[in-house]
Amino acid sequence: MKIIELPIAFEFNGQKNDIYPSLIRSNDELTLVDTGYQGFLPIIEKEIEANGYEMNDLTNIILTHYDDDHIGSLSDFKEKYPWIRIIASEMEATYISGEEKSERLVQAEKMLETMPKQHQAFGEWFIQQLKSLQHVPIDETVGDGDWILNNQCQVIATPGHTSGHISLYIPSLDSIITGDAAVKEQHELAIANPEFCLDLEQAEHSLVKLKNMRAEHYYCYHGGRYTVVEGFFKSI
Repeated sequence: MKIIELPIAFEFNGQKNDIYPSLIRSNDELTLVDTGYQGFLPIIEKEIEANGYEMNDLTNIILTHYDDDHIGSLSDFKEKYPWIRIIASEMEATYISGEEKSERLVQAEKMLETMPKQHQAFGEWFIQQLKSLQHVPIDETVGDGDWILNNQCQVIATPGHTSGHISLYIPSLDSIITGDAAVKEQHELAIANPEFCLDLEQAEHSLVKLKNMRAEHYYCYHGGRYTVVEGFFKSI
């Protein structure tokens, strides 16, 4: 087993940004965790190939949760590589597949009602971004404690940022892929965008849960890899 960070640099609203999707190699199979924004397929393909891997070996995509920066390019991946199996938690699967209106969209529409005028244009744009996401059926739904990827990876329920958010624990690598349950900020693990968490109290509990697992490496979608050294949390 191996985890490969895929650092993706881009500009958003005139500012430089980065995301860090994870690629898991297990035997001859590749699993991508989250797919970036809409239009990011060629960027992620280039990064995977730059690491010496073939896209034809991409077998699975695991989605930590429904947000436009995590599932934006999912439909493009599925269209180009139709054999890929899509994996998500049962709750997030209903939003990704379009069975239910996503709680993120419900939240955005509600926030727009009281948003200051100077921010309304962005709020309307964000709502349109969510509405433009293409729905994709989920091949496998998972829950807390489930073992996947040939029983080498355990699903960890980490709700709060969204209700069905999951993280991934790989014991053989003493590593956790956090999604947005934890981000690396100022040399610490922190909650991602607390003002947009669907349930901030749950998000706080999930962050504590991940820290208490005392993994050596935390692969954060925002901020990159974070390593614990000699019992203390320290970024690398």
